Amino acid sequence: MTKLTTLFIIFLFSSILLFIKSSNASTTYNVLTFGAKPNGQIDATQPFLNAWGAACTSAEPTMIYVPKGRYLIKEATFRGPCKNKIIVKIDGTLVAPLDYWDIGNSGYWILFIKVNGISVIGGNIDAKGDGFWACRKSGNNNCPVGARSITFNWANDVVISGLLSINSQVTHLVINSCNNVMVKNVKIIAPDQSPNTDGIHVQSSTNVTIIGCRIKTGDDCISIGPGTRNLWMEKILCGPGHGISIGSLGREYEEDGVQNVTLSYSIFTGSDNGLRIKSWARPSTSFVKNINYRNIVMKYVDNPIIIDQNYCPNSQDCPQQTSGVKISEVIYKNIEGTSTTEVAMNFDCSPSNPCQGIQIQDIKLTYMNKKAKSFCNNIQGTKKGVILPDTCI
Repeated sequence: MTKLTTLFIIFLFSSILLFIKSSNASTTYNVLTFGAKPNGQIDATQPFLNAWGAACTSAEPTMIYVPKGRYLIKEATFRGPCKNKIIVKIDGTLVAPLDYWDIGNSGYWILFIKVNGISVIGGNIDAKGDGFWACRKSGNNNCPVGARSITFNWANDVVISGLLSINSQVTHLVINSCNNVMVKNVKIIAPDQSPNTDGIHVQSSTNVTIIGCRIKTGDDCISIGPGTRNLWMEKILCGPGHGISIGSLGREYEEDGVQNVTLSYSIFTGSDNGLRIKSWARPSTSFVKNINYRNIVMKYVDNPIIIDQNYCPNSQDCPQQTSGVKISEVIYKNIEGTSTTEVAMNFDCSPSNPCQGIQIQDIKLTYMNKKAKSFCNNIQGTKKGVILPDTCI
Protein backbone atom coordinates (compact mmCIF):
# COMPACT_ATOMS: atom_id res chain seq x y z
CA MET A 1 0.00 0.00 0.00
CA THR A 2 1.46 3.37 -1.01
CA LYS A 3 1.80 6.28 1.35
CA LEU A 4 -0.70 8.28 -0.77
CA THR A 5 -3.26 5.44 -0.56
CA THR A 6 -2.82 5.23 3.21
CA LEU A 7 -3.36 8.97 3.57
CA PHE A 8 -6.56 8.81 1.53
CA ILE A 9 -7.90 5.90 3.61
CA ILE A 10 -7.23 7.90 6.77
CA PHE A 11 -8.99 10.91 5.25
CA LEU A 12 -11.95 8.79 4.13
CA PHE A 13 -12.34 7.30 7.60
CA SER A 14 -12.07 10.71 9.27
CA SER A 15 -14.69 12.13 6.87
CA ILE A 16 -17.11 9.33 7.77
CA LEU A 17 -16.51 10.00 11.47
CA LEU A 18 -17.13 13.68 10.82
CA PHE A 19 -20.47 12.84 9.22
CA ILE A 20 -21.46 10.53 12.09
CA LYS A 21 -20.54 13.12 14.69
CA SER A 22 -22.26 15.93 12.80
CA SER A 23 -25.44 13.86 12.62
CA ASN A 24 -26.00 14.43 16.33
CA ALA A 25 -27.68 17.80 15.83
CA SER A 26 -29.12 19.24 19.04
CA THR A 27 -31.69 21.53 17.41
CA THR A 28 -33.77 21.08 14.25
CA TYR A 29 -35.18 23.94 12.20
CA ASN A 30 -37.98 22.89 9.85
CA VAL A 31 -38.30 25.24 6.87
CA LEU A 32 -42.09 24.92 7.08
CA THR A 33 -42.06 26.72 10.42
CA PHE A 34 -40.33 29.64 8.70
CA GLY A 35 -43.10 29.91 6.12
CA ALA A 36 -41.86 27.73 3.25
CA LYS A 37 -44.68 26.26 1.16
CA PRO A 38 -44.02 22.81 -0.39
CA ASN A 39 -46.10 23.43 -3.53
CA GLY A 40 -43.33 24.49 -5.95
CA GLN A 41 -45.16 27.74 -6.76
CA ILE A 42 -44.70 30.14 -3.84
CA ASP A 43 -41.19 31.56 -3.45
CA ALA A 44 -39.53 29.79 -0.51
CA THR A 45 -36.16 31.52 -0.79
CA GLN A 46 -36.54 33.83 2.21
CA PRO A 47 -37.91 31.13 4.55
CA PHE A 48 -34.88 28.99 3.68
CA LEU A 49 -32.53 31.92 4.35
CA ASN A 50 -34.29 32.63 7.65
CA ALA A 51 -33.87 29.01 8.70
CA TRP A 52 -30.21 29.27 7.77
CA GLY A 53 -29.81 32.44 9.82
CA ALA A 54 -31.22 30.69 12.89
CA ALA A 55 -29.01 27.65 12.42
CA CYS A 56 -25.87 29.66 11.65
CA THR A 57 -26.10 31.69 14.83
CA SER A 58 -26.85 28.69 17.05
CA ALA A 59 -24.24 27.86 19.67
CA GLU A 60 -24.93 24.13 19.27
CA PRO A 61 -24.98 21.77 16.25
CA THR A 62 -28.19 22.13 14.24
CA MET A 63 -30.19 20.57 11.46
CA ILE A 64 -32.20 22.38 8.80
CA TYR A 65 -34.92 20.01 7.70
CA VAL A 66 -36.67 20.20 4.32
CA PRO A 67 -39.69 17.84 4.31
CA LYS A 68 -41.14 16.17 1.24
CA GLY A 69 -42.61 18.50 -1.36
CA ARG A 70 -41.39 20.95 -3.98
CA TYR A 71 -39.86 24.26 -2.96
CA LEU A 72 -39.37 27.17 -5.37
CA ILE A 73 -35.93 28.64 -4.72
CA LYS A 74 -34.43 31.64 -6.48
CA GLU A 75 -30.80 32.74 -6.15
CA ALA A 76 -29.79 31.89 -2.57
CA THR A 77 -26.52 32.44 -0.70
CA PHE A 78 -25.99 30.59 2.57
CA ARG A 79 -23.15 32.50 4.15
CA GLY A 80 -20.84 31.75 7.05
CA PRO A 81 -18.87 31.60 9.17
CA CYS A 82 -21.35 29.93 11.51
CA LYS A 83 -21.01 29.17 15.20
CA ASN A 84 -21.37 25.39 14.88
CA LYS A 85 -21.87 22.49 12.51
CA ILE A 86 -25.00 22.43 10.33
CA ILE A 87 -26.74 19.53 8.60
CA VAL A 88 -29.13 20.37 5.77
CA LYS A 89 -31.37 17.30 5.51
CA ILE A 90 -33.48 17.37 2.35
CA ASP A 91 -36.37 14.98 1.78
CA GLY A 92 -38.01 17.22 -0.83
CA THR A 93 -37.09 18.83 -4.15
CA LEU A 94 -35.72 22.33 -4.67
CA VAL A 95 -36.84 23.74 -8.02
CA ALA A 96 -35.58 26.79 -9.91
CA PRO A 97 -37.94 29.33 -11.49
CA LEU A 98 -39.26 28.53 -14.96
CA ASP A 99 -37.82 31.80 -16.28
CA TYR A 100 -34.12 31.03 -16.61
CA TRP A 101 -33.31 34.75 -16.34
CA ASP A 102 -34.32 34.67 -12.65
CA ILE A 103 -31.07 32.90 -11.77
CA GLY A 104 -29.21 32.95 -15.08
CA ASN A 105 -27.05 36.04 -14.54
CA SER A 106 -26.15 35.28 -10.93
CA GLY A 107 -23.53 32.67 -11.77
CA TYR A 108 -24.86 30.68 -8.82
CA TRP A 109 -28.20 29.19 -7.88
CA ILE A 110 -27.47 27.69 -4.45
CA LEU A 111 -24.23 28.94 -2.89
CA PHE A 112 -22.59 27.97 0.40
CA ILE A 113 -19.72 30.30 1.21
CA LYS A 114 -17.21 30.39 4.09
CA VAL A 115 -18.99 27.64 5.99
CA ASN A 116 -17.16 25.00 8.03
CA GLY A 117 -18.70 21.69 9.08
CA ILE A 118 -21.61 21.71 6.62
CA SER A 119 -23.39 18.51 5.53
CA VAL A 120 -25.99 18.40 2.75
CA ILE A 121 -27.80 15.09 2.94
CA GLY A 122 -30.30 13.69 0.41
CA GLY A 123 -32.78 15.62 -1.67
CA ASN A 124 -33.28 16.62 -5.29
CA ILE A 125 -32.41 19.91 -6.98
CA ASP A 126 -33.93 20.71 -10.37
CA ALA A 127 -32.52 23.79 -12.12
CA LYS A 128 -34.85 23.49 -15.13
CA GLY A 129 -32.00 24.30 -17.49
CA ASP A 130 -33.67 23.43 -20.80
CA GLY A 131 -34.84 26.99 -21.51
CA PHE A 132 -31.34 28.32 -20.92
CA TRP A 133 -29.79 25.66 -23.18
CA ALA A 134 -32.27 26.52 -25.94
CA CYS A 135 -31.19 30.16 -25.71
CA ARG A 136 -27.53 29.16 -25.96
CA LYS A 137 -28.12 26.83 -28.91
CA SER A 138 -30.13 29.43 -30.81
CA GLY A 139 -27.06 31.65 -31.22
CA ASN A 140 -28.74 34.45 -29.29
CA ASN A 141 -26.00 36.76 -28.00
CA ASN A 142 -28.31 38.05 -25.28
CA CYS A 143 -28.41 34.88 -23.16
CA PRO A 144 -27.41 35.06 -19.49
CA VAL A 145 -24.10 33.56 -18.37
CA GLY A 146 -25.82 30.61 -16.65
CA ALA A 147 -25.97 29.51 -13.03
CA ARG A 148 -24.13 26.65 -11.37
CA SER A 149 -26.63 24.59 -9.41
CA ILE A 150 -24.85 24.12 -6.07
CA THR A 151 -21.50 25.64 -5.15
CA PHE A 152 -19.21 25.47 -2.12
CA ASN A 153 -16.71 28.33 -1.91
CA TRP A 154 -14.08 28.59 0.84
CA ALA A 155 -15.71 25.84 2.88
CA ASN A 156 -14.01 23.22 5.06
CA ASP A 157 -15.12 19.82 6.39
CA VAL A 158 -17.97 19.39 3.91
CA VAL A 159 -20.16 16.32 3.33
CA ILE A 160 -22.49 16.04 0.30
CA SER A 161 -24.34 12.72 0.32
CA GLY A 162 -27.28 11.26 -1.57
CA LEU A 163 -28.04 14.38 -3.61
CA LEU A 164 -29.71 14.22 -7.04
CA SER A 165 -29.01 17.18 -9.34
CA ILE A 166 -31.10 17.51 -12.50
CA ASN A 167 -30.71 19.80 -15.52
CA SER A 168 -28.31 22.41 -14.24
CA GLN A 169 -27.97 25.49 -16.45
CA VAL A 170 -24.20 24.99 -16.44
CA THR A 171 -22.07 23.04 -13.91
CA HIS A 172 -24.04 20.97 -11.41
CA LEU A 173 -21.72 20.89 -8.38
CA VAL A 174 -18.70 23.14 -7.81
CA ILE A 175 -16.07 22.69 -5.10
CA ASN A 176 -13.85 25.77 -5.08
CA SER A 177 -11.16 26.73 -2.56
CA CYS A 178 -12.31 24.06 -0.10
CA ASN A 179 -10.54 21.62 2.21
CA ASN A 180 -11.70 18.17 3.39
CA VAL A 181 -14.75 17.44 1.22
CA MET A 182 -16.66 14.17 0.91
CA VAL A 183 -19.01 13.72 -2.08
CA LYS A 184 -20.79 10.39 -1.78
CA ASN A 185 -23.60 8.64 -3.68
CA VAL A 186 -24.47 11.74 -5.71
CA LYS A 187 -26.44 11.42 -8.97
CA ILE A 188 -26.22 13.99 -11.74
CA ILE A 189 -28.47 13.98 -14.80
CA ALA A 190 -28.65 16.24 -17.86
CA PRO A 191 -29.07 15.49 -21.60
CA ASP A 192 -25.91 14.54 -23.47
CA GLN A 193 -26.20 17.61 -25.73
CA SER A 194 -26.74 20.15 -22.94
CA PRO A 195 -23.87 22.68 -23.21
CA ASN A 196 -21.30 23.11 -20.42
CA THR A 197 -23.24 21.04 -17.91
CA ASP A 198 -20.18 19.60 -16.16
CA GLY A 199 -21.13 17.18 -13.41
CA ILE A 200 -18.64 18.01 -10.66
CA HIS A 201 -15.94 20.68 -10.91
CA VAL A 202 -13.07 20.80 -8.41
CA GLN A 203 -10.47 23.55 -8.27
CA SER A 204 -8.14 25.21 -5.75
CA SER A 205 -9.16 22.54 -3.24
CA THR A 206 -7.36 19.97 -1.11
CA ASN A 207 -8.38 16.55 0.23
CA VAL A 208 -11.52 15.97 -1.82
CA THR A 209 -13.07 12.48 -2.06
CA ILE A 210 -15.71 11.63 -4.68
CA ILE A 211 -17.11 8.13 -4.31
CA GLY A 212 -20.04 6.10 -5.62
CA CYS A 213 -21.38 8.79 -7.98
CA ARG A 214 -23.43 8.34 -11.18
CA ILE A 215 -23.01 11.13 -13.70
CA LYS A 216 -24.87 11.53 -17.00
CA THR A 217 -24.40 14.94 -18.52
CA GLY A 218 -23.44 17.07 -21.53
CA ASP A 219 -19.89 18.00 -20.58
CA ASP A 220 -17.18 16.57 -18.32
CA CYS A 221 -18.47 14.11 -15.74
CA ILE A 222 -15.77 15.47 -13.43
CA SER A 223 -13.53 18.39 -14.36
CA ILE A 224 -10.39 19.13 -12.38
CA GLY A 225 -9.05 22.67 -12.42
CA PRO A 226 -5.92 24.48 -11.26
CA GLY A 227 -4.87 24.20 -7.63
CA THR A 228 -6.38 20.76 -7.01
CA ARG A 229 -4.40 18.63 -4.54
CA ASN A 230 -5.15 15.17 -3.12
CA LEU A 231 -8.28 14.26 -5.06
CA TRP A 232 -9.55 10.68 -4.66
CA MET A 233 -12.27 9.40 -7.03
CA GLU A 234 -13.65 5.87 -6.75
CA LYS A 235 -16.59 3.90 -8.14
CA ILE A 236 -17.63 6.58 -10.62
CA LEU A 237 -20.09 5.76 -13.40
CA CYS A 238 -19.57 8.28 -16.21
CA GLY A 239 -21.57 8.59 -19.41
CA PRO A 240 -22.85 10.18 -21.42
CA GLY A 241 -20.48 13.09 -20.96
CA HIS A 242 -17.00 14.21 -21.89
CA GLY A 243 -15.17 11.91 -19.50
CA ILE A 244 -13.08 12.82 -16.47
CA SER A 245 -10.80 15.69 -17.39
CA ILE A 246 -7.82 17.39 -15.84
CA GLY A 247 -7.96 20.82 -17.41
CA SER A 248 -8.07 22.71 -19.55
CA LEU A 249 -4.92 23.99 -17.85
CA GLY A 250 -2.57 26.74 -18.94
CA ARG A 251 -5.08 29.31 -20.06
CA GLU A 252 -3.20 31.85 -17.94
CA TYR A 253 0.57 32.15 -17.76
CA GLU A 254 0.77 32.17 -13.97
CA GLU A 255 -1.48 29.28 -13.00
CA ASP A 256 -1.36 26.67 -10.27
CA GLY A 257 -1.10 22.99 -11.16
CA VAL A 258 -2.80 19.70 -10.30
CA GLN A 259 -1.20 16.91 -8.28
CA ASN A 260 -1.97 13.73 -6.35
CA VAL A 261 -5.11 12.61 -8.18
CA THR A 262 -6.40 9.02 -8.15
CA LEU A 263 -9.29 7.45 -10.06
CA SER A 264 -10.08 3.77 -9.47
CA TYR A 265 -12.77 1.13 -9.99
CA SER A 266 -14.81 3.24 -12.40
CA ILE A 267 -16.80 2.64 -15.59
CA PHE A 268 -17.18 4.90 -18.62
CA THR A 269 -20.12 4.20 -20.92
CA GLY A 270 -20.63 6.00 -24.23
CA SER A 271 -18.66 9.06 -23.16
CA ASP A 272 -16.89 11.38 -25.58
CA ASN A 273 -13.62 10.91 -23.71
CA GLY A 274 -12.34 8.64 -20.98
CA LEU A 275 -9.23 9.68 -19.05
CA ARG A 276 -8.30 13.09 -20.40
CA ILE A 277 -5.58 15.60 -19.58
CA LYS A 278 -5.90 18.80 -21.58
CA SER A 279 -3.87 22.00 -21.76
CA TRP A 280 -3.79 25.11 -23.87
CA ALA A 281 -1.01 25.41 -26.43
CA ARG A 282 0.50 28.49 -24.82
CA PRO A 283 3.19 29.32 -22.23
CA SER A 284 2.27 28.63 -18.61
CA THR A 285 3.74 27.80 -15.21
CA SER A 286 1.07 25.14 -14.60
CA PHE A 287 1.74 21.41 -14.18
CA VAL A 288 0.16 17.96 -13.76
CA LYS A 289 1.97 15.57 -11.42
CA ASN A 290 1.39 12.23 -9.69
CA ILE A 291 -1.81 11.03 -11.36
CA ASN A 292 -2.98 7.43 -10.91
CA TYR A 293 -5.65 5.80 -13.09
CA ARG A 294 -6.33 2.16 -12.28
CA ASN A 295 -8.98 -0.54 -12.63
CA ILE A 296 -11.07 1.25 -15.27
CA VAL A 297 -13.60 -0.19 -17.75
CA MET A 298 -14.40 1.55 -21.05
CA LYS A 299 -17.66 0.66 -22.84
CA TYR A 300 -17.76 2.18 -26.35
CA VAL A 301 -15.87 5.32 -25.41
CA ASP A 302 -14.26 7.92 -27.70
CA ASN A 303 -10.59 8.54 -26.81
CA PRO A 304 -10.37 6.20 -23.78
CA ILE A 305 -6.89 7.52 -22.92
CA ILE A 306 -5.90 10.97 -24.14
CA ILE A 307 -3.41 13.70 -23.36
CA ASP A 308 -4.02 16.78 -25.49
CA GLN A 309 -1.50 19.58 -25.04
CA ASN A 310 -2.41 21.30 -28.29
CA TYR A 311 -5.80 22.64 -27.22
CA CYS A 312 -6.46 25.84 -29.17
CA PRO A 313 -10.16 26.20 -30.02
CA ASN A 314 -10.84 28.11 -33.21
CA SER A 315 -7.07 28.82 -33.42
CA GLN A 316 -7.55 31.87 -31.23
CA ASP A 317 -5.14 33.24 -28.57
CA CYS A 318 -2.63 30.43 -29.06
CA PRO A 319 -1.72 29.88 -32.72
CA GLN A 320 1.76 28.46 -33.33
CA GLN A 321 2.59 28.28 -29.62
CA THR A 322 3.35 25.29 -27.42
CA SER A 323 2.07 24.30 -24.01
CA GLY A 324 4.13 25.20 -20.97
CA VAL A 325 2.17 22.79 -18.75
CA LYS A 326 4.56 20.13 -17.43
CA ILE A 327 2.95 16.67 -17.26
CA SER A 328 4.78 13.97 -15.31
CA GLU A 329 4.32 10.80 -13.24
CA VAL A 330 1.03 9.61 -14.74
CA ILE A 331 0.16 5.91 -14.26
CA TYR A 332 -2.40 3.99 -16.34
CA LYS A 333 -2.94 0.49 -14.90
CA ASN A 334 -5.48 -2.24 -15.63
CA ILE A 335 -7.66 -0.40 -18.13
CA GLU A 336 -9.79 -2.42 -20.54
CA GLY A 337 -12.76 -2.18 -22.85
CA THR A 338 -13.89 -0.86 -26.21
CA SER A 339 -12.92 2.34 -28.01
CA THR A 340 -15.14 3.97 -30.63
CA THR A 341 -12.11 5.80 -32.04
CA GLU A 342 -9.41 3.83 -33.84
CA VAL A 343 -6.72 5.56 -31.76
CA ALA A 344 -7.49 4.30 -28.27
CA MET A 345 -4.37 5.76 -26.62
CA ASN A 346 -3.52 9.27 -27.78
CA PHE A 347 -0.55 11.01 -26.18
CA ASP A 348 -0.15 14.37 -27.94
CA CYS A 349 2.29 16.15 -25.65
CA SER A 350 4.03 19.49 -25.89
CA PRO A 351 7.21 19.74 -27.99
CA SER A 352 8.64 22.30 -25.56
CA ASN A 353 7.60 20.37 -22.44
CA PRO A 354 7.39 16.65 -23.27
CA CYS A 355 5.34 14.37 -21.01
CA GLN A 356 7.69 12.51 -18.65
CA GLY A 357 7.37 9.50 -16.39
CA ILE A 358 4.27 8.12 -18.10
CA GLN A 359 3.66 4.51 -17.05
CA ILE A 360 1.27 2.11 -18.74
CA GLN A 361 0.56 -1.38 -17.44
CA ASP A 362 -1.94 -4.05 -18.41
CA ILE A 363 -4.00 -2.15 -21.00
CA LYS A 364 -6.53 -4.05 -23.14
CA LEU A 365 -8.46 -1.72 -25.44
CA THR A 366 -10.02 -2.72 -28.75
CA TYR A 367 -11.58 -0.63 -31.52
CA MET A 368 -15.14 -1.83 -32.12
CA ASN A 369 -13.92 -5.39 -31.44
CA LYS A 370 -10.97 -4.91 -33.80
CA LYS A 371 -7.36 -3.95 -33.21
CA ALA A 372 -6.93 -0.38 -32.01
CA LYS A 373 -3.99 1.98 -32.48
CA SER A 374 -1.92 4.25 -30.28
CA PHE A 375 -0.34 7.64 -31.02
CA CYS A 376 2.62 9.22 -29.27
CA ASN A 377 4.13 12.67 -29.66
CA ASN A 378 6.79 14.11 -27.35
CA ILE A 379 6.40 11.53 -24.59
CA GLN A 380 8.81 9.62 -22.36
CA GLY A 381 7.66 6.64 -20.33
CA THR A 382 7.66 2.93 -19.59
CA LYS A 383 5.39 -0.05 -20.19
CA LYS A 384 4.71 -3.27 -18.31
CA GLY A 385 2.50 -6.31 -18.79
CA VAL A 386 0.13 -6.87 -21.72
CA ILE A 387 -0.47 -3.69 -23.72
CA LEU A 388 -3.19 -3.55 -26.37
CA PRO A 389 -3.07 -1.67 -28.64
CA ASP A 390 0.66 -1.90 -29.33
CA THR A 391 2.15 1.09 -27.57
CA CYS A 392 4.37 3.69 -29.14
CA ILE A 393 5.99 4.47 -25.76
